[in-house]
Amino acid sequence: MPYRYLLFYKPYNVLSQFTDESDQPRSTLKDFIPVPEVYPVGRLDRDSEGLMLLTNDGGLQHRLSDPKFQHPRTYWVQVERIPDEIALQHLRQGCFIQNYRTRPAQVNLLAMDPQLPSRIPPIRFRKNIPTAWLEMTLVEGRNRQVRRMTAAVGFPTLRLVRVAIAHLCLEGLQPGQWRDLTAAELRKMGEVRNGSL
Repeated sequence: MPYRYLLFYKPYNVLSQFTDESDQPRSTLKDFIPVPEVYPVGRLDRDSEGLMLLTNDGGLQHRLSDPKFQHPRTYWVQVERIPDEIALQHLRQGCFIQNYRTRPAQVNLLAMDPQLPSRIPPIRFRKNIPTAWLEMTLVEGRNRQVRRMTAAVGFPTLRLVRVAIAHLCLEGLQPGQWRDLTAAELRKMGEVRNGSL
């Protein structure tokens, strides 16, 4: 069977898997992607949104999922209140979550809100508490890591959208849409798979 590589914009409240053993039916990847035998590279929490890569290429799954290869993942993160430079530095240097110090991250306060589709349902709005958007690039992906990092420095995450995995970007997709990788993306993916990128 030839390898397939798909990009998917996971909506909010969708599980990052094809099956759900829960008593209460929940949306899964099966509700959006009719391609057999592909599996997600990594996960996004049910309450997170954004870019997922799915493939039947086990070697690539390993290279992108194993933290030792340090492939970047970029997120836009809406947080409660406006982080100061001290909080941003803590995030950049790595902070302690669950007795673990995270690796250094690239963290920037976005000057403008990113252009994203509205979330359904929308985040809670509180008139007296401002929000801000961060761009965070991590090279590791522990369970709920971004949310735990922003909480650890006192700025809880309200909305979390993954916008890039290595060289792959969310641009051009709407929530619930998927597509095959382009020829250019496939060439770069070959470099990732072979360890030259």
